[in-house]
Amino acid sequence: MRNIKIRLASAAFVLLAVPGLLMAQPKRPSGGAAAKPAASKASGVSKPAASSAKSSQISRPSTTSGNTGISKPGGDARSVNNNSGNRGGNTVNNNSGNRTNNINSGNVNIDKSRGDVNINIDNSHNTTVVRNNNIHYNRPPYSYGGMRYYSFHPYYYHPYTPFYWGPVWHPWGFFVAAMAATAIIVSVNNQQYHYDQGVYYVASNGGYTVVQAPVGATVTTLPPQSQTVVVNQTTNNYYYGGAYYEKSEKGYTVVPPTAGTIVESLPEGGKEVKMGDITYVKIGETYYQPMQQNGKNVYEVVLVDTDK
Repeated sequence: MRNIKIRLASAAFVLLAVPGLLMAQPKRPSGGAAAKPAASKASGVSKPAASSAKSSQISRPSTTSGNTGISKPGGDARSVNNNSGNRGGNTVNNNSGNRTNNINSGNVNIDKSRGDVNINIDNSHNTTVVRNNNIHYNRPPYSYGGMRYYSFHPYYYHPYTPFYWGPVWHPWGFFVAAMAATAIIVSVNNQQYHYDQGVYYVASNGGYTVVQAPVGATVTTLPPQSQTVVVNQTTNNYYYGGAYYEKSEKGYTVVPPTAGTIVESLPEGGKEVKMGDITYVKIGETYYQPMQQNGKNVYEVVLVDTDK
């Protein structure tokens, strides 16, 4: 009888304790899986997604040839182009205005297709060939197209090969953005020129442009590469880069070329002009006849006159 009472008491205790145990159990999600702690991701250190890592890469400037522009973030890109032919609103151009300043194998190449190198200067003092009155032509002139071409020596064709006068010399039309500190100012007929080591410049849009040596300009010294050329039996001139100088009281003065003068080399910027059976080299308004002297290819300044 005693054992029966103990069992009934134990069963009653179980019946009273079960509801409490059932109420203390945590609720499970509807799927039946145990819920993980909410802080498993939120409380940890979040790693950037792969997509955001790609989008945050630092973009490098393009290495496409001909464009060395550097793009600045957050603003208008400002490109620097050393070979551009145009000035843009956001472009810094060191060779603007279709001026091509390429140096290739020791030669300076000019884009002759451009037509924008128009320097407003007094051209009345530019070079025209001077007749040599101290000597007489023993050869008849070569006539072609209503013009007569006088020369002392026989014609001997050899291809026009411009002479490289060095890195400080530039042909007519060459553009520089800044003038060298060694340049001096030379004034001729109220026109100012900048002279530097045998080269004459005039101020132009955004820089300086090389022009023909103006007749009458006087400088105290000449470049060491200048050559002595014979004008006649009593007169010698000095020649450098297509310009002729005569010794004067103040130094060396630019003079026009004298007919019959022979030079060993011609500067860049000339062109071959075919006149019938003869091909001359024309530099500015001066014609040069190819010839040979002592087996060496040289040029003679030609006197050109109308055929009357």
